[in-house]
Amino acid sequence: MTSKIRQRLAGDEGGFTLIELFVVAIILGILLVITVASYLSYRDHEDSSTARANVLAAIPAIKAYKAANSSNGYAGMTVSYLRDHYDSGLVTTKLSFPKSPTSRTYCVESTVGGNTWRENGPGQPVEHEAC
Repeated sequence: MTSKIRQRLAGDEGGFTLIELFVVAIILGILLVITVASYLSYRDHEDSSTARANVLAAIPAIKAYKAANSSNGYAGMTVSYLRDHYDSGLVTTKLSFPKSPTSRTYCVESTVGGNTWRENGPGQPVEHEAC
């Protein structure tokens, strides 16, 4: 029996068995699934944070517009006007007023990657939903 073991160990059998290769493939697949899921979660969180930050960045410009146009309130306010006159850093492609602002109220929202945040009027909280 020992001679058979020595003969087998001395032989040049090189390579991996099919089962060993299959186990390695399964382990790599599991690691890939975990990595992709983690990345997608991170990306979704990043998009949500960006949309919220866009709305928060617009609020001081909106307040400045109201102060400068006290007779008309918020009426006529546009994202482009806010960017051009009050805050050149506003991201106009991701920020909008879906409903036309009136003299008393407005609803500003930002959508990034399917995540929408809004402020529905002066003094309201920034919420994770559309106008």
